[in-house]
Order: sequence, then structure tokens, then C-alpha cells
Amino acid sequence: MSVSIMVVDDEPDVAELFRQRFRREVRQGQYVMHFASSAEEALGKLDDGVRPELIVVLSDINMPGMDGLGLLQEVKRRNAELPVIMVTAYGDDERRRKASEYGAAEFVTKPVDFIVLKQQLQQLSPQSHKAER
Repeated sequence: MSVSIMVVDDEPDVAELFRQRFRREVRQGQYVMHFASSAEEALGKLDDGVRPELIVVLSDINMPGMDGLGLLQEVKRRNAELPVIMVTAYGDDERRRKASEYGAAEFVTKPVDFIVLKQQLQQLSPQSHKAER
């Protein structure tokens, strides 16, 4: 069973990087990747309904318009159970504190360690929960 991951980042090369790093998992049907270049676009996609089941939003913090922390707050307001992992090039304590306060599941600093990220995503996947039972 496939599950969805939404990546939100205003830099186009980030989408391509995620496509490359998750090529095998997408080909095997483990994940379906969805991309949004702004918080507003991501919220529109969430309103339309992401299929298959969305298990996580990975969001950059620094974006024009609504930033990632604003997106985090809005996602949590709409669906408190949906994990949001914040991704940023700036790992300062204030952003980390705010992200935690607003309900971020994790805080990942760029460059992303995709091995660690994939382990974190595996824990969010419904298949891993079924295997644990």
C-alpha cells in the first residue's frame, strides 16, 4: 500500500532532490510524492484531499508569503494528528523552539540526511504500525 508525502519548499531544486533520493521507494510503490512551492499551494492541495493517505508534510521554514511555521500552525489547526517535519538551512534555537511549540514532529537541518529521514518516515508509515502489532 502506498502512502503520500508532501514536500513544501520554494526552491525548485529541492523537489528534484527529493525525487532522486526517493526514486526507489516511489518505484516500489511505497511512497507517492507531492510537491508544493508555497505554503498556500500546500494548503490548497490539502483542501483538495491528498491521495493515497498523507502521512507527513515536510516543510521548509523560510519561504515567501506564509512561512513554514505559519504552515505548521495551519496544518495542525486543520488536522492535529498529521505529522509535520520542519526543514531549514538555519538551525537556530528560536526556530527550533517555535517549531516544537507549534507541534512539529521533527526539525531537520539542511543538507538533509536522507538515511535518517527515511528511517523517520518509516516509523510514520501505516505498514510499520501493522507490523508492530
